[in-house]
Amino acid sequence: MRILVAEDDEGLGAVLVRGLREQGYVVDLVSDGQAAVSYLTLYEYAVAVVDWRMPKLSGLDLVARMRREGSAVPVLMLTARDAPADRITGLDAGADDYLVKPFNFGELLARLRALQRRPADARPPVLSLGELTLDPAAREVRVGGLQPALTGTEFGILEILLRRSPGVADRRMIAMHVWDVESDAFGSNTIDVHLARLRSKLAGAGVRIETVRGIGFRIVAT
Repeated sequence: MRILVAEDDEGLGAVLVRGLREQGYVVDLVSDGQAAVSYLTLYEYAVAVVDWRMPKLSGLDLVARMRREGSAVPVLMLTARDAPADRITGLDAGADDYLVKPFNFGELLARLRALQRRPADARPPVLSLGELTLDPAAREVRVGGLQPALTGTEFGILEILLRRSPGVADRRMIAMHVWDVESDAFGSNTIDVHLARLRSKLAGAGVRIETVRGIGFRIVAT
């Protein structure tokens, strides 16, 4: 799942990116609000982690702009401002949650999981098909009572397929949402290799991953 981190503190940004990637997230890091606006037009994010004080466009103005333009991406606001009035200002601007610096990384992860459990639209919080269930917030996949050992990449591909089912997820969409640099996967057989492994791990799940020639892939119940 893809997360946007908008943080102008280079050291903190690097720590967040490293920690989130270790948890299996695909992360884009930007250092100013205008860059965040550009990225939000390119990608579909599960959550945005936004610093209040950024150059070019503040986190507060960024969130307000997102809500004016109809973006429902959940936002976790990071700030050193801990006065109640500041928290109220951030939440009223459109932030979904608020975390005061310095913070514990484990708490940040818990807050991100909580935000992902809030359905922003009609998508169910837990995706299911056949005997297969996928919980995006808990990052768990179950086949019946078993948990197949999926890599972060396999989990990301499966989530995209389930969200699009019974429609088709094209190759570029998969590359954009699962790889930090989409060109690493798009135009090569990398996606096919991961899908072959994923198919073998989902044996007995009552689903089939089909290749739609020239377009992409879809997952259907058998």
